[in-house]
Amino acid sequence: MSKHTYGSGFFRLRIKIPNKDSLGIITTFSLTSHQNNQSAGNHDELHFEFLGGPGKPYTLQTNVFSNDNGGREERVALWFDPTADFHTYKILWNQHQIVFYVDKIPIRVFENNTGIGVNYPSQAMSVVGSLWSDTTWAAHGQQINWTQAPFVAYFQEFNINGCLEDIDSTSQCNSTHYWWNGPKYTGLDQTEIVNYEKVRRKYVTYSYCYDRGSLHPECGRRTLE
Repeated sequence: MSKHTYGSGFFRLRIKIPNKDSLGIITTFSLTSHQNNQSAGNHDELHFEFLGGPGKPYTLQTNVFSNDNGGREERVALWFDPTADFHTYKILWNQHQIVFYVDKIPIRVFENNTGIGVNYPSQAMSVVGSLWSDTTWAAHGQQINWTQAPFVAYFQEFNINGCLEDIDSTSQCNSTHYWWNGPKYTGLDQTEIVNYEKVRRKYVTYSYCYDRGSLHPECGRRTLE
């Protein structure tokens, strides 16, 4: 976990996930405001979750919590083997948008839609890398094959370009003094849009908007899909 909390920024980590039958083992890179004395339903969180399995295709799940319980899962079937080598995963978070990147390719955009009543992450967050197990939703009720242990995930080149922030306020972190808040990062550029739309067409296997869109007004406001 990072030593500090941040109110906006561009966060990068290179990851290689376990190369075994890892059903139920989850490798995570996240930003989170959650504190030990905070209830689960009122925190902000942005995360990549690699859902372990017996092999290809490898599933990468993202989720957005915004002062709530989340429920905004999206899943991508990765077009490469994330166990074979390191790949770069990045999160851009500013007052305009949140973008999840895989090797410079945007795979998900969550825009600031507070104008239509959609919560948007605004609490100071720490950066966390973790490896944990789950035998319910991640393993579909199946048992983890512990004979494959130890499960090892590798993290390297941890890089933060972020606005250091007090836990109580993030307003100063919206300043265009920080480059990631500038005009270039208010939306995707044309090359990013092309790559983003390709990922959405070919590799997205699930989105909360598919079955819970009526509960999330932002699902009807997407401009890039």
